[in-house]
Amino acid sequence: MTMTRRTVHGLVPVLLAAAALTGCSSDTDSGAGAKPEKSAAPAAKAAVKGGTVGNPGSGCELPVTFDLVKDWKPKAVAIDPDSDFAELAEQGPVTMVCEIDAKPAGQIGFLRVWRAKGGDASPRETLKGFVEADENASKATYKQVTTGKQTVTEVTYTLHSELMDENRPARAFALSTPDGPVVVHLGGLDSDEHGEMLPAYELAKRSVRVG
Repeated sequence: MTMTRRTVHGLVPVLLAAAALTGCSSDTDSGAGAKPEKSAAPAAKAAVKGGTVGNPGSGCELPVTFDLVKDWKPKAVAIDPDSDFAELAEQGPVTMVCEIDAKPAGQIGFLRVWRAKGGDASPRETLKGFVEADENASKATYKQVTTGKQTVTEVTYTLHSELMDENRPARAFALSTPDGPVVVHLGGLDSDEHGEMLPAYELAKRSVRVG
């Protein structure tokens, strides 16, 4: 699962969108020796930049920064280890630290930022652990993508949503930082919402940088 629990008030839309996301199961590898690709990211050209997240005062202080689409709202995720919902903010080797809400921009879903618990794993290992921790994920394909001066590892895969009774696409990218790997994941209520939010994901991937 991918969700968190800040407060009961904040949890309702999170659980609604999160019910459409789960992931592990079988995965397909694109090959460890593949050369990094240049990211075309044509969808990102349609995204209107509305700010940057990651820096102090941005809503989430992170080891990375990236651009946000206009009206997407970031909020740090505070985790109470004793909460009944604590496990929803954990997925494999990572913990959710930031949610960027698309609802103010008219979509139902989030970009979520996750941080690894340890700093030794590679971005690829971290992504695999993230996907394989979700029992509804399948058909995962990994690749390296060069965006500007930054190289990230990206995974595209399929999630089965029991809530929506459909299989839908999912994707995430990861990169190394001095504080350990960071994962940025795109979620959505269904396939249509996922597609509509792709420009925000591509903008984040194209503009991400460490620090």
